[in-house]
Amino acid sequence: MAIKGAIPMRPEDVFDHGCFMVGEVEPMRDFDRSTREQAVQAVDRDTGELVWTVDVVDADPEARERTVRVKITAPHQPVPPETAPGVPFRPVEFEGLTATPYVATTASGRGRLAWSFRATGMRAPKAAPVAAGNGKGGG
Repeated sequence: MAIKGAIPMRPEDVFDHGCFMVGEVEPMRDFDRSTREQAVQAVDRDTGELVWTVDVVDADPEARERTVRVKITAPHQPVPPETAPGVPFRPVEFEGLTATPYVATTASGRGRLAWSFRATGMRAPKAAPVAAGNGKGGG
């Protein structure tokens, strides 16, 4: 099989209605190396770069998971784009976005397909998100 590891994705493949950053970019904690007294930031095992996390809200009105955490590998803390006028959240688009499927266990003990998202950077969106009723069916 040609797929090995993370699957490269375009931002619009994952967030076709766009996404908005909530909270701040934060260092991801390495739970194996951290202690209660001292937090140690996670390092990407493939690149050796620091790992940061950011939570985003998927703007798709039919999204099953509304809030998604994206891990960003970068040598320095990524700087988010400016807040858009009149919008309480920052619209964001990810560079070098990849998705890795995994099986998550639900509270009932059943498995479900879930996705882990990684990126190499973030920026302001290049284009406006897809609007409802754009000829792609629906609306």
